[in-house]
Amino acid sequence: MQKVLIIGAGNGGSALLHLISKLDFMQVFAIVDQDENAPGLQLAKELGVRTGKQWEAFLKEPVHIVFDVTGDPAVFAELMEHKPPGTMLVPGSVANLIVHLLNEKNHFIQQVQTEIHKQQLIFDSVEEGMIGINAKGKIDFINESACRMLGVQSERIIDIPIEEIIPESKLVRVFNSGKVELNEELQLPNGLKIVSSRFPLFTSDGEKIGAFAVFKDVSEVLKLAEEITDLKQVKTMLEAIIHSSDDAISVVDDKGNGILVNPAYTRITGLSEDEVVGKPATVDINEGESIHMKVLKTKKPVRGVNMRIGESNRDVIVNVAPIIVDQHVMGSVGVIHDITEMRSLMRELDWARSIIRKLESTYTFSDINGSSPDIELAIEQAKVAAAKSSVPVLLRGEPGTGKELFAHAIHSGSDRKSHNFIRVNCSIIDPAIIEKELFGEAQDDEGGRAGLLAETGKGTLFLDEISDLPPKTQKRLLDYIVNRTDQHLSDQNGLHARIVTASSKNLEKAMHDGKFNEELYYHLNRLSIHIPPLRTRKGDIPEVANHLLGKLNQEFGMNVELITAEALDRLAQYDWPGNVRELENVLSRAMIYMQPGTAAIKEEDIRKSLFSNDAKIEEEVSLEKSTLASIMDDYERAVLEKAMQENDGNKSLTANRLGISLRSLYYKLEKYKLI
Repeated sequence: MQKVLIIGAGNGGSALLHLISKLDFMQVFAIVDQDENAPGLQLAKELGVRTGKQWEAFLKEPVHIVFDVTGDPAVFAELMEHKPPGTMLVPGSVANLIVHLLNEKNHFIQQVQTEIHKQQLIFDSVEEGMIGINAKGKIDFINESACRMLGVQSERIIDIPIEEIIPESKLVRVFNSGKVELNEELQLPNGLKIVSSRFPLFTSDGEKIGAFAVFKDVSEVLKLAEEITDLKQVKTMLEAIIHSSDDAISVVDDKGNGILVNPAYTRITGLSEDEVVGKPATVDINEGESIHMKVLKTKKPVRGVNMRIGESNRDVIVNVAPIIVDQHVMGSVGVIHDITEMRSLMRELDWARSIIRKLESTYTFSDINGSSPDIELAIEQAKVAAAKSSVPVLLRGEPGTGKELFAHAIHSGSDRKSHNFIRVNCSIIDPAIIEKELFGEAQDDEGGRAGLLAETGKGTLFLDEISDLPPKTQKRLLDYIVNRTDQHLSDQNGLHARIVTASSKNLEKAMHDGKFNEELYYHLNRLSIHIPPLRTRKGDIPEVANHLLGKLNQEFGMNVELITAEALDRLAQYDWPGNVRELENVLSRAMIYMQPGTAAIKEEDIRKSLFSNDAKIEEEVSLEKSTLASIMDDYERAVLEKAMQENDGNKSLTANRLGISLRSLYYKLEKYKLI
């Protein structure tokens, strides 16, 4: 062991001390510096090395090497004069060179160790077993997979002949022949069957230095083959199911590009597989936004979205769900229901319901609830209208206020109650056919069809949303009211229907804009009844709600006894933009939310049923506006803004929530400058 003395404990002496302390053949027994705060002295204290200010005393001890790292020539000259014979004096320049070389050596050693560690990690992470021998046939390396399959520990079999571990091993044969042997079956001593490939090892000079084998558990291979076979069968079955579906199915990857569609998709959209696969999910959309992209972004399913897709612009309902594997979204699958034909059938059904209305009037004035001055005035006016059974009546009020209920009550209270009551919603009938439906077809040799006016006979024809009646039909209705006859209507039996109309829209504005016949307006407005909205008569809510509760009990087959005071208070806090109709819907949902066996509707049932937690439009509508139209416009704008916020700006979902078409929504958003 070489004893070392370091003169100078600055940065150079400190680095030298640090390096020599790691060597096995050198030992620093002391380090000297006149500066007590020198970094080398602090390090020496941590390492247990003696320190001092003067070097003379330390030279009296046996010392093999003295490093002068002071950089002072005078110190070096003095050391040369006083160093003992046989002691090597190393100047600072040489010491620095030694430090540099030692640092480089450590750096290269660290690099080599890092590379060896990386290679060992890779070697051990390989699923296949690997084992190698040297030229003497002894094992010189093995990885973790091989140890696991052989049931051995690597440190215990290194340098052991391969035949002692694997008696049937052919590695020695491969080493001797120098030839590769591929994919041979072999049974290990523990009974495990493997497939092995063996390779000779050569240096760059062509010298044989050993051989190694790579092997895999055959049972895993067989299992994988079985899984592949099963997967192919499942894939074939799924493809058959997907291709046999009448609903269109499309699948996209995590980037939103199409990867699969079925024949029904091609039939509905008119787009071939080549036009969709590999293309963005928006390729088939004519109206609306990509639900696939929304699902990929939110990682949540979206259901019941109305859209128009494909070259034929078909109406569809889209349900899309994410494909999640190991908590990662790998894509999404969409199922598209074609409702074009369904919509057509629904329109025909609505029309059929509107013309097959030979229903007895079932509502009377006793079904109109409330004791506020506004509703009592409306009821009194309606009773007057019932007495004057030949005068046209115009019912005014917001949607859901009960205009149809008033029309029924007027009919029931008149001397026409034993005759037909027929309701026609002018807003849902095709304008091209509504005139024919009301007035019928001319009688000729080929026959004809009587219209609803003739079908009503001496009863009451209730025309809801009269403002949607086409101008030409408005003129014929005016002629009917004035003359009680029509050139295409047989009047031989003196059958004259009473006309009761209703509108939730501003007829005065429509008349001003030329969309509503002025003379017809004045004839209809001879007896006009305004039905107040529910928000202006909140004191009537308990009476109305309890009446509706009895009606809903009969419909649902339930026996809910009451609505608690807290629930009624909650109802009174809401402004009811949908009026009595919305109140009925909220109570219906509340009864659905109730726990089985509960006898009372509670506040939490109401809260769950409202449009939102507070169910209030953020901006209050100002009643200081000059006209009802401006108040309604402000209210409609506020409703649109609130609905758009709650649906994150999704126009398709907003239109669906509000029960209007997407085209109507765009029109209203443009009208109020919300887009």
